[in-house]
Amino acid sequence: MPDAVRSGFVALIGRPNAGKSTLVNAIVGEKVAITSDTPQTTRHRLRAILDRDDAQVVFVDTPGMHKPKDALGEELNRSALLGVSDVDVACLLVDATKPVGRGDEWVAEQLSSRRCTRVLVLTKADIATPEKVAAQLAAASKLADFDETVVLSAVEGFNVDGFVETVIRHLPEGPRYFPRDMRTDQPVEVMIAEFIREKALRLTFDEVPHAVGVVVDDLKWDDAANLARIWAVLYVERDSQKGILIGSGGEMIKRIGTEAREDLEILLGRRVFLDLRVKLKKDWRRDASQIRRFGYGEGA
Repeated sequence: MPDAVRSGFVALIGRPNAGKSTLVNAIVGEKVAITSDTPQTTRHRLRAILDRDDAQVVFVDTPGMHKPKDALGEELNRSALLGVSDVDVACLLVDATKPVGRGDEWVAEQLSSRRCTRVLVLTKADIATPEKVAAQLAAASKLADFDETVVLSAVEGFNVDGFVETVIRHLPEGPRYFPRDMRTDQPVEVMIAEFIREKALRLTFDEVPHAVGVVVDDLKWDDAANLARIWAVLYVERDSQKGILIGSGGEMIKRIGTEAREDLEILLGRRVFLDLRVKLKKDWRRDASQIRRFGYGEGA
């Protein structure tokens, strides 16, 4: 029987853009979660696995919690709350550059009844002054009764290892829950769709990103040619958004495809043929069945 290691589940929770996905990528050392400056970038409850000889930590990256404006927002909040159920450690991430406010208070309240270790994580320390970090730390520490406090910068790699060691200290001895070479439990089709959506978020205007949903229609492996053939559809809610995503002469959709293909070739370890189409699905964010068809929130 294999020796027991420290193992368990660690949830990352916080407001949108608190730096949860960036931290997950920094911890596992590769891109498993998409990032952007757009709220609601994370729509899936993703598990990322850090495996060491002495420990296996399953980090649960949750959608940013916010005041919902539609069915999609409600579903993402529900997914985030489920993400902190039955975990060993719950980490509240607070942006060091933004004032602690009612949103942070509400998220912290969701942790108050959880029977687990609570860790306050102040993120983005690289772009906040020492004075700002100290003030934010004092304000955030009042949000809940925390067992540990960590200040870090995932972008710069500052104190990421310290954070990992902090949570591992609070994990019980137990089995490895996932194979040692596994980095995430996300199906490959979901990761492909998310990598494509990330490029749409980064390249289009403010009125488009929230309305974009991506579905992989087909995926075929051509091992002889070391090639993956992918057909995917980007759905939007209005004709004007469709026009922006396609761009003049198809320029924008080509750019989205080019940038997505670069990441997908790294993800899949082979060349990628990527066919992207844009379709209209009116008001899909208000339709719970459509949200789940896209696999967002608990539909994942």
